[in-house]
Amino acid sequence: MDKHHNKSTKPSSHYKTDRKALVVGGIVVLLIAITPFLFYSYKSLPTTEVWETSLFTMKTSFPDWLSFAWYFNNKAIPLYLLLLWFFTCRHWWHWIILVPIAMYAFQIWGVINESNNLDELELYYLVPLMLIIVPAVYLVRAKLFNKVTGNDLKSFEKDLMEKKSTLQQIKDLFR
Repeated sequence: MDKHHNKSTKPSSHYKTDRKALVVGGIVVLLIAITPFLFYSYKSLPTTEVWETSLFTMKTSFPDWLSFAWYFNNKAIPLYLLLLWFFTCRHWWHWIILVPIAMYAFQIWGVINESNNLDELELYYLVPLMLIIVPAVYLVRAKLFNKVTGNDLKSFEKDLMEKKSTLQQIKDLFR
């Protein structure tokens, strides 16, 4: 009769790894769980254009600080969640998450600079990034697909070492 392995018979090194994974997972869950509190924190800001305290005085070009914080939180919270996803994702395609991360980062920059053309210019900055990331992710996908469908590691390495023109590399992506 075979002895069944259960969690209590695992070596101590697995226990430390499992415990570390639980702690990290718990922190990630906590960071996600606090997002509603972070999002609605904007409601604690003044409804005036000038924010005066005993430590500082700040003025905004938005109608009031509440509006500024609302715009900021509507960009920062998705960016925060996308960054959590990017840094915790183990899938090969997680690099494509950099595209919306960059989009929200450019939008936050527009809010911080109190730009009049909010959410309009980031596309011009995002296209060059997309021209690099999207083909790179597709190349990884194509190479993984070739590997999974039967090409061995030696032919995979040989294919990577060959000098090819840009046109030939693009054609190889679609074969």
